[in-house]
Amino acid sequence: MEHWLNKRASLTPNQIALEMEEESYTFYQLQQKVKTFAGQLGRFQIKGHIGILSDNSSEMVIAFWACTYLQLPVVFLNTRLAISEWQQQCTDADVEWILTSSRYLDHAEHLNLTVKTFFEVKKLSVYEPASVDEIDLHRVCSMMFTSGTTGRAKAVQHTFDNHWSSAVASSLNLGLLSNDKWLACLPLFHIGGLSILIKSVIYGMPVYLLEKFDTEKVHKAIMEDDVTILSVVAVTCSRLLERLDEGQYPASFRCMLLGGGPAPKPLLEKAQAKQVPIVQTYGMTETCSQIATLNEQDALRKQGSAGKSLFSASLKIIGENGECGAGQIGEIIVRGPMVSPGYYHQTTENTDEWLHTGDLGYLDEEGFLYVVDRRSDLIISGGENIYPAEIEEVLLTLDGIIEAGVTGREDSKWGQVPVAYVVQKDKELTAEDIKNYCSEHLGKYKVPKSIYFRDQLPRNATNKLQRHKLI
Repeated sequence: MEHWLNKRASLTPNQIALEMEEESYTFYQLQQKVKTFAGQLGRFQIKGHIGILSDNSSEMVIAFWACTYLQLPVVFLNTRLAISEWQQQCTDADVEWILTSSRYLDHAEHLNLTVKTFFEVKKLSVYEPASVDEIDLHRVCSMMFTSGTTGRAKAVQHTFDNHWSSAVASSLNLGLLSNDKWLACLPLFHIGGLSILIKSVIYGMPVYLLEKFDTEKVHKAIMEDDVTILSVVAVTCSRLLERLDEGQYPASFRCMLLGGGPAPKPLLEKAQAKQVPIVQTYGMTETCSQIATLNEQDALRKQGSAGKSLFSASLKIIGENGECGAGQIGEIIVRGPMVSPGYYHQTTENTDEWLHTGDLGYLDEEGFLYVVDRRSDLIISGGENIYPAEIEEVLLTLDGIIEAGVTGREDSKWGQVPVAYVVQKDKELTAEDIKNYCSEHLGKYKVPKSIYFRDQLPRNATNKLQRHKLI
C-alpha cells in the first residue's frame, strides 16, 4: 500500500492536517516536514526500535511519521513514569535510541541509551536514507506498554494493519463528515491519542492538537474552533459539562467519544440533560483503540452501553461454563484485524485466537455490550461479587461528591470489604453521611466500610482512575 502520508498529501494537499493554538500545517506541508526530518534522522542509520519521549507537540507528530518512512518501529514512553521504569521498558522493547523534547532531556540522559532531542535532529543536514514510499501492513508500526495494573507492563505491538483496520472500522460506525475535526488532548503515547493521528491521515481530517487536557482550552476549541469530535474519559467529560454550565455546544459538535471504563449513569444523565452528544466506546491498547462503540442512533436508547463490536470485529462473553446468555456477566473476549498480534517477545502466530481482555461485562437481548468492571478490580466479599463501578456510580449521585474511587481491602472475616475514596466539592459531608446514603441505595454488603477524603484521586496520563493506587 502506498505510504498513507504520501497518498493523503497527493489527494488533499491543501487540507489542514494539524492545527494547534499557534500554528497549523496542511497535509502537503506536514509531508514535507516529515520527509525532511526522516532525511536528517537517517544520518544516524538507526536499526531496530526507537523510543519517543515527549508530550503532545507538532515535533512529536513529525518524528513519529518520519520513523514510518525509515521503517523504525516506535516505542512510545509515558512521560509520567520514573527513570527506572523508562529504563526497564526500553530494555524489554530493545530500544537503543531515544528521541525526546528538550523538556525531558535531563531525565532521558540518565538512561543507558543514545538520546537526541527533536531540535538536535532538525539542525542536521539532510541525508538521503533508504526511506520507503510504501507500507507493509504486516510490519510493526508502534509499541506501547500496558498500564501494568495486574503485573509487569508488557509492550503491545501494533502493526500498520492494526491501525488501518481500527481507523476504517471506526469510520464505518461513527461516519465521516466533510467538516469533521477531531480534538486530540489524550497523550499521543497512549493508543487513544495515537489513533487520532492515524485516522487524520487516512481520512484526510484535521486534528486540533493540545499538549494535554485543559478544560478551558478544550471548551474554547469546541465553541470557537469548529471541533466536531472529542475523545474523553469520565472525569474529563464531567469537567467539561461543569464548564458548559447552562450553555450549549454548537450544532456542528456531533460526538464526545467516551471511553476509559464504565461510564457512571449520573454523568450520562447530566450530559443528556445538556444535550451533549455522548457516544460510549470500549477498547484497550491491545485492540488498537476502539473495538466496540455505540452509534449515535442508539446513544439515548441504550444509555450506558458501549454498543456493538465494530465492523470486522467480534466479541462475546464467557463464563466458567462457556458462553454467557443475555444479561449474564462474564469476561469480554474479542477478535478482529485491529487486535494486536501479541506482546513483544510473546507474539502469537495464530491471529484467529480470541483475546481475553480481563474486563467483565454482559450483552443484553439485542447484543449491546455493557462493561461492568475490570476483573482485577472485582471485590469478593463473603462469596459475593462486588463491582467497584457500581458503588462509584451511587457515590457520584450524592450532591457534593465530584470524584469517587472504590477498591477492596483485606478483611479477616469476609476476605475483602469495599472502601471508598472521595473528593468533595465543599467538604460538608461526613463519612457517616456518605455511608447512610449508600445504605439507602445499595445492599448492605456493598456499603463501603470506610470512607477516605482526598484532594485528588490517582489517575494515569489519560485521566483514567487507577484503583490499584488508592490504598
